[in-house]
Amino acid sequence: MRIFALLSLLVAGAAAFGTSAFTGSTISAASNGSNLSMMRHRKKLAKLGKPADQRKALLRALTTEVIRHGRIKTTLTRAKAVRKHVDHIIQLGKRGDLHARRQAMAWIYDKDLVHSLFEAAPERYGDRNGGYTRVLRTMPRQGDNAKMAVIELV
Repeated sequence: MRIFALLSLLVAGAAAFGTSAFTGSTISAASNGSNLSMMRHRKKLAKLGKPADQRKALLRALTTEVIRHGRIKTTLTRAKAVRKHVDHIIQLGKRGDLHARRQAMAWIYDKDLVHSLFEAAPERYGDRNGGYTRVLRTMPRQGDNAKMAVIELV
């Protein structure tokens, strides 16, 4: 009789913790049916609210326009995202070899702009080891109050 009582307590206790001694099934931790998601540690990439192909096209276009005009006005997040690419293209222009020129032409849309960059970059940025762009915050945008910035070449 005591063994039967002990066995029934064991089964009831196991059922209370979500497992059944007879079926081996478990009850999920989230009883409301929600899925657990992983954290995005070390995945610092500004997604800019776009799929990967549209994001790449946007960054290429912004890079081309910053190098062409020297200064553009865009949102703060886009300015911070494109800063890395502009610095890299100017670094390629300082290097000046054929492989660097082909890499720059693969990213920048205008072929003549690449040629003029490779002519001007070594003397303009020869003494500087990075930090070729400056991001300045401006007033928020009128329609949606988005943070705006000006990115310019130093």
